[in-house]
Amino acid sequence: MALRFGPLSAGSVHVCVDMQTLFMERTDWRVPWLERVLPTVTRLAETKRSRTVFTRFVPPKRPEDAVGAWRRYYSRWRDMTTEHLDPRLIELVPPLAMFAPPAIVVDKAYYSPFSEPAFLQTLRRMKADTLVVSGGETDVCVLATVMDAVDAGYRVILADDALCSVADESHDAVMRLFEARFSQQVELASAEEILESWPMLAL
Repeated sequence: MALRFGPLSAGSVHVCVDMQTLFMERTDWRVPWLERVLPTVTRLAETKRSRTVFTRFVPPKRPEDAVGAWRRYYSRWRDMTTEHLDPRLIELVPPLAMFAPPAIVVDKAYYSPFSEPAFLQTLRRMKADTLVVSGGETDVCVLATVMDAVDAGYRVILADDALCSVADESHDAVMRLFEARFSQQVELASAEEILESWPMLAL
């Protein structure tokens, strides 16, 4: 099935959100079906490795280093601060880490990478006009990323078979929300449909 608004442009960028070891292994933040979507995410990244940006969610060293309500958040999840975490857990999952470089990695302190100047600079340098989004979690960091991308005016395409969450119910609710309320700004498509519509010159 063709994408609603036509083929992707050469300015398309694959934004892979937080596919990190932290969320794959048995930590307090484990996302059980990350491994299920990993082959599809890997195919997107491998096919478009020079047009892929990986984000990594990096907690503060300790709750006291966070601002505002984030202090309460990290007081609840103190074991997930970098003071306690094995640094290896912050890294991309091994099948994806091999693509960077040429893929770019941007670290972020909050749910959306748009809060990081390095992410905005990367999109400008890549002359991005369209963002293909994969990764996790659908109802947290992906949601924040998509909403900021919409506000910034990007064409946004969600790879609906390359997203994951810990909660099926809220994942499904967010996908319905995008389809029903953001139909002019957010498209849903499979990774296969996306790749079929992406110019081969954007490898």
